Amino acid sequence: MKVKRRLLIAGALAAAILLLISTGRMFQISSGRMGKEKQVSKMLWELSAEILSSASAKEAASESQTESNIESPAGGQPESSSWLLPQAAQCLFTEAEKEKLEKDALAAAEQAQAVYQNVEFTNDSPNSSKIRDFTREKRRQAVALLGKAGFVSVTENTNMENYGEVEEFYAAYMEKREAMVTVFEVDLDGRIGATTFLCRDGSLQTYYVGIEWQAENTPEDTFRPYGKIRETSVSNIAELKLTEKGYLIYAYEDVIAHASLRQCWRVKPLSDKCREFTEKFISGLSYVNYNVLVTNWDRSNAEDILMPCMFEDIYRMDTGEILKAEDGRIPAELYERIMTAYFPVSKEQVREKCGYEESSGSYPYEMIYAVPYPPFGEVVDYTEHEDGSITLFVDGVWADYNSDLAFTNEILVAPFSDGIFRYLSNRIQQKELELPAGGSKILGSGLRLIVYSDL
Repeated sequence: MKVKRRLLIAGALAAAILLLISTGRMFQISSGRMGKEKQVSKMLWELSAEILSSASAKEAASESQTESNIESPAGGQPESSSWLLPQAAQCLFTEAEKEKLEKDALAAAEQAQAVYQNVEFTNDSPNSSKIRDFTREKRRQAVALLGKAGFVSVTENTNMENYGEVEEFYAAYMEKREAMVTVFEVDLDGRIGATTFLCRDGSLQTYYVGIEWQAENTPEDTFRPYGKIRETSVSNIAELKLTEKGYLIYAYEDVIAHASLRQCWRVKPLSDKCREFTEKFISGLSYVNYNVLVTNWDRSNAEDILMPCMFEDIYRMDTGEILKAEDGRIPAELYERIMTAYFPVSKEQVREKCGYEESSGSYPYEMIYAVPYPPFGEVVDYTEHEDGSITLFVDGVWADYNSDLAFTNEILVAPFSDGIFRYLSNRIQQKELELPAGGSKILGSGLRLIVYSDL
């Protein structure tokens, strides 16, 4: 997985709303039932929309000014400069090398062209992908085609193709030899980003070429997708490491405000079964929003991990949908069915811990505004037991803090025949980093602040 190098307008939003960012890493809104609580929630959402609208307008104006000054790179006519990426003052790449890398990026895109043949194109926004609903399967197909053509390629939750070239580059880098490698990443929106690392004269830089897909009509009254260079960028790399587990973690010399501190890819492959278990059992959970993953618990004390803010994630895992609460409340029948299905707790324990209101027969809906770039878990091994339960061995990856082994979990789950499952216990150990620690306090007017300590 590669952490995106995007300027987060949401960072400005988080900084503006009540200046809560100065006192903690995250805050949470409980919509409340009626009156002031609902008004405060509405005011915050209206403020959010206003900030985003203003930021988007300034962003568009800035991009327009930048586009008017950029020279078109060889091999294409970019619609915008890569104003989202840090720019190096001096370039280690020669003009001939950059021209070749741009041509290579377009040639690579041609190898994946068949995947884009039947996608739906749109012109909704000049700053967004022109592809509608680019599926995970299509991303994996594109990565496979790029890999078959000999390119190093990757996308989220998919093993890197031809990863040995990255390992060879890193070995040369550690020996201070001149070396170059290009990694092609198929983004979630279908764009292809080609990041070339160059180690030369004791320095390390990347040259990034962003490929956007467009479609043109043919004489046969059909359309042909083709790749076009949208942006290029030269950036200095401050640090780079390939971990023993196989993560390439690197940091730019100039970090953009509100962006991630470090970027990462998993270079070494992970088994399909581990990826399947990660997606099914782990990906929906948070290390920082509640205590499911960061405390030791089992059937004897499972009620201690219950928190109202858990429900939204568990609901999404159960239904595959985003929770939509009416008037800030969740019916007790739905709430209790899901929580008692996924955890070894009783209805009475859920009512005691999660704010059950008898008069309305409902629970409060608490929404969390999460800290950007939190750690995520990945299953690296597992043991299947005779009773059908599975012990998952999970590593916490926290790229922003330069770790792919921040902490380890042993999580026992019991899958059921109807497709759902139950978490039975969790044990966690600190490894390279301290565990996220947090607490909460009521601020009044329906606001709940959750503060998580920095490492």
